Amino acid sequence: MRAADWSMLDTPEQRLAWDALAACSAEPNPFHESWYLLPALRALDPQRSVRMLCFEHGGDLAGLIPLRLEPRYYRWPIPQLCNWIHGNCFLGTPLVAARLERAFWRALLDWADEHAGYGLFLHLAQLALDGPVHAALQAVLSEQDRPAGLVWHEERAMLASDQSPQAYFEESLSGKKRKELRRQFARLSELGEVQIERRNDGERLSRWIEDFLALEHSGWKGAAGSALASHQSTTRLFKDALSGAASRGRLERLTLTLDAQPVAMLASFIAPPGAFSFKTAFDERYSRYSPGVLLQRENLALLDNPAVEWCDSCASADHPMIDHIWRERRPVGRLSIAIGGKLRRAVFARLLSAELGRKPTV
Repeated sequence: MRAADWSMLDTPEQRLAWDALAACSAEPNPFHESWYLLPALRALDPQRSVRMLCFEHGGDLAGLIPLRLEPRYYRWPIPQLCNWIHGNCFLGTPLVAARLERAFWRALLDWADEHAGYGLFLHLAQLALDGPVHAALQAVLSEQDRPAGLVWHEERAMLASDQSPQAYFEESLSGKKRKELRRQFARLSELGEVQIERRNDGERLSRWIEDFLALEHSGWKGAAGSALASHQSTTRLFKDALSGAASRGRLERLTLTLDAQPVAMLASFIAPPGAFSFKTAFDERYSRYSPGVLLQRENLALLDNPAVEWCDSCASADHPMIDHIWRERRPVGRLSIAIGGKLRRAVFARLLSAELGRKPTV
C-alpha cells in the first residue's frame, strides 16, 4: 500500500490504470472512479489534503481509497484517519479488484497502523454493508482480533427486481395513488405538450447541464444556498463529472418537459451490474402535478436494462418520495476501527464504548 498526492494520479497513464481497476472491481462505485473523483478533488480539495491510498498486486493497481486526517470527529475535537466523503459523494466503498478484497484490507490496516500520526482511529463512512468488500473487512477484523464498531447505519431505497416496470409500479403504489398520478399527468398535459426524453449519449449535454443547474437553483435548494449552482466548486464538479460519465457511456438522463421546457430532470450513473441515481430536480411551480414522481415512473425502465441488476437511490433513509416507489433497501453504514499500538487502541476502545453505549459490533 502506498499513499500518493492525488494529483499524481491525474495523468493519462494513471487514469488508464484507474479505469482498468474500476472495470474489474468487486463492487461498483462511480463516486470513486477517475471521471468523478478527480473532478471532485480538483474542485473541493485545492490544498490537496486528501491522499490516495493505492494497493498494487502483480504490478497492477488493485485497490484505491481517498483518505485524509480529520481534526474533528463530528462535533468533538478528536482527530482520526477517514475516507474522504463530500456532500455530493453518496458511497464510500473503495474500489477493490475482485478476489483481492481481504488482501486490500490487510494492506490498508497495516498502513494505518504505521502511519496513524495524530489519528486515534480509522473511520470509514458511507460503506455499503451488503457486498463482498464489507464482508472481507469483517473477516480481516475478525482474523486480526482488531476492535471495531458499526457506529451508524441506515437503509436507503433501492430498485432490484425481476418484475417488468409496469408490474413493479402496480405493486408499489395503490390503485388510488396510480389513479391520482394519471389525473395529475392529464392536468399537466392541459397546460401544454408534455414529453419525456431519455438519453444515454452526450448530445446537447452542455445545454442539459445548464437547464438542470437553473432548475435546481430555482427551488428551495437555491434559497438555502445548497444548490449545485450556489457554489462555483459544485457547479464545476457537476459539469465535469457528467461530461466524464457521458464520454464513457455511463450517464443516463431523463427529462420531463412542458412545451419543450424542463419540468423535472434526473441524472443517473450506470455502473454495471448496478446504477446510481445521482441528482434530480423539478420545477416547484408545478409541484401540484408531482413531476418528480411522474419522472420516477419512467425511471422504472431501468428494470428492462440488461446491464443493470439494481439501482441505488443515493437518497437518505425514509425519503418521502422514492421510498414509496422503490421497495428494496440497501444498508449503508459508518465503521470506526482501531489502529496503532496498545495505548492508542485502549483510548479508542473507551471512545467507542462511550459512543455506542454497548459492546462494539461490526
